[in-house]
Amino acid sequence: MANSYICGQTLDDIMRFAIEEIQSNGEWITPSKGRCKELMGVILEITNPRARLSRSETRGKLFSCLGALCWYLAGTNKLEFISYYIPEYKNYADGDEVFGGYGPRFFAWKGLNQVVNVTNLLRRKAESRKAIIQLFDATDIIEDHGDIPCTCAMQFMIRLNSLHMITYMRSNDVFWGLPHDIFTFTMLQEIMARSLGVELGTYKHIVGSLHIYEKNTNLVQQFLNEGWQSTEMSMPTMPVGDPWSAIHSFLDAETIIRSGNLFDDSMLESLDVYWADLVRLLQVFNYSKYNDNDNIQKIKQKMASPTYRPFIDKKLGENQRNRKRIYPIQ
Repeated sequence: MANSYICGQTLDDIMRFAIEEIQSNGEWITPSKGRCKELMGVILEITNPRARLSRSETRGKLFSCLGALCWYLAGTNKLEFISYYIPEYKNYADGDEVFGGYGPRFFAWKGLNQVVNVTNLLRRKAESRKAIIQLFDATDIIEDHGDIPCTCAMQFMIRLNSLHMITYMRSNDVFWGLPHDIFTFTMLQEIMARSLGVELGTYKHIVGSLHIYEKNTNLVQQFLNEGWQSTEMSMPTMPVGDPWSAIHSFLDAETIIRSGNLFDDSMLESLDVYWADLVRLLQVFNYSKYNDNDNIQKIKQKMASPTYRPFIDKKLGENQRNRKRIYPIQ
């Protein structure tokens, strides 16, 4: 009998538990995106939401996760933005936009900024059960689109001075989608906790169809073969205080870097090291597009947190291999 409640301290914990559960007890279905094995009605819980990054070689996708977060926080669904970080989105776009992109739904859905709306509600009524952001809309299924939200709604609850979050998903690919969703959603949870002046609570992720696509069977097994990952390191704690001024500066820097314009490091002087590190990671990603290990090494020396070093080292290794393929004789 399938276990419908999976709990772990880290993203890697729940990914491993969920994959093994699907492999043992899942049922085969053939939806529009291909044959997959699924479990229905699963609850995933991460007790330490800051352990939101996979430490594995296979699924350690810091840069694409960070890019997706920027896309959401910028309030846009433009394909050009997200395809810079995740080119696969080109397969699911309607023209130059991704219909189901979350950014406009968070910050400008039917004229309403849902993030501000929910934050204000919890300021007025700390123990409210109405603090819900809705992402899936009834009109999403009237016509066919390349992409509609997999996320139905997010509920935020303050209990014992901590902000807990429950996300309700209609569908989730445990191997490709889940790492990005856990990262971006728990980052939003921490942003809102800081906005409200409370601590970060637990994170629950409720999924109608939790699945693994047959085409990814070998990659999934490769992830399992890596074994258990370290639980000692999680992302640093977000600075205390309202984060939105820093977020706006962070997004301004992202626009400059993604556009290929010269970035002035003096912009980071007014930012807390937490946000400055995230900007530098965006620089690493940009330089990696040109296999520019020299500049990546310089940025690595400026990083305040050791958490991100394995991801930067992975980029350095990938770049070195790319250079050898392009210039086999050096």
